[in-house]
Amino acid sequence: MAESKSNIIAQDIAAKIQHHQYEVGDFLPSESQLTTLYGSSRETVRKALNQLTALGLIQKIRGKGSIVLNLGKYSFPISGITSFSELNRSLNMHAQTKVVALKKMTDLPEIFKEKFPEQKKQAGIYVERLRLIDNEPIVLDCDYLFSPPIDELPKEAAENSIYDYLEHELKLDISYATKVITVEKIDDKYQRLLQLKDRLAVLVASHNFLGDTTLFQLTLSFHNPSKFKFVDFARRQKIKL
Repeated sequence: MAESKSNIIAQDIAAKIQHHQYEVGDFLPSESQLTTLYGSSRETVRKALNQLTALGLIQKIRGKGSIVLNLGKYSFPISGITSFSELNRSLNMHAQTKVVALKKMTDLPEIFKEKFPEQKKQAGIYVERLRLIDNEPIVLDCDYLFSPPIDELPKEAAENSIYDYLEHELKLDISYATKVITVEKIDDKYQRLLQLKDRLAVLVASHNFLGDTTLFQLTLSFHNPSKFKFVDFARRQKIKL
């Protein structure tokens, strides 16, 4: 499926930020200038800028424009539910994904039962994916996708983007996630895959939900602590009392 024009614009601007064509503290060209530059409508440009704002790459300042913020090259937005492949495209990380395991199961793997003790028995699809940047292992993502609503998962989707497949092929409305971050001792297999000197890794455990509040996925992401820094970029949401 072809990418939307706003996604293409957002990815191009993000790449220019990554390669210092727009430095931290610089203002991006104005909306009208970007409209001319990309041969697009102002609405499309605004959608692209909103994507960059949500990622924490820019901040809009009324009357002045959009200023580039200071985020590290491999900052991983823990609080969001952006997929790794989307980050790879937008931040130009030159990352690879290696599918280690992909299989249907009648119940959760033992490590998921341990980390999610409240979860009842349910059939699903188990996926292990090793994320590499410049051929170095960075993250091991272990996902359990519930069946239903997900009864099949092609290997190609696991290699590229599971969320792209779920949203565009299965028409699922992925909405929000809750996450817990801990430092854990991992087993020999995970240590070997991540090429860690010891057995300590940062673990991000996630419950992922659809728009109708259906829990559709559990995720255990094991991170090499020496390779990534984690950034929780949050925007103030004013609540009227």
